[in-house]
Amino acid sequence: MALLKIARMGHPVLLQTAQPVEDVHSLSVRQLVSDMIETMLDARGAGLAAPQVHKSLRLFVYHVPEQRCAEGEAPIPPRVLINPEITPVGDAIMHCTEGCLSLPLLRGVVPRHAIVGYKGFDLDGSVISGEARGFHANVLQHEFDHLNGILYTMRIRDFASFGYADELITPRDSED
Repeated sequence: MALLKIARMGHPVLLQTAQPVEDVHSLSVRQLVSDMIETMLDARGAGLAAPQVHKSLRLFVYHVPEQRCAEGEAPIPPRVLINPEITPVGDAIMHCTEGCLSLPLLRGVVPRHAIVGYKGFDLDGSVISGEARGFHANVLQHEFDHLNGILYTMRIRDFASFGYADELITPRDSED
C-alpha cells in the first residue's frame, strides 16, 4: 500500500468529469482503492475521490466514523463506490459544514439533500445500493461532486460561511 499525492484546488484534474471504471475486477483498480483508503485515513478524511489522487475515474472511498453518526445511526467502515449514481430523495435540504482534502484547512457551509439514494459497485462487481441521510448523505454527495468536476466551494451560497476551520464560526457552531 502507498500514500497517494492529493491534488489541491487549482489542479485541472479536479475540474474534469471522471471516466467510468471499465473493469471493476482489475488489479489496478483494487490497488488504487487500497491506496486511496490508506491515504484517506492517513489524512483524517471522511472520503476521497479518484480525481483527488490524479486519477480521472468514477470511484470514491469513504467512511462514517462513530463521532460523525447522528443518534440511531451506525458507523460505516471504509468502503468503495464504483461508477456511482446518487439521486435526491424528497425535497429536504440540510446545511453542511464541509471541508475537503483538496482544500486543506478550509471549511464552508453547503446546502445538500438531506436524504439520497445511492447505487454503484464494490470491488467484487456486486451492486451496492441504499438510502443515506445525515453525514452519510453529505459525504456521498461531496465525493460524487468530485467525479463531476465540482468542488464544494462551487456550491457555497454565502461566502461569509467560508474560511479557515480554526477561524470560522458557522451557524451550526453558534447554536452550541
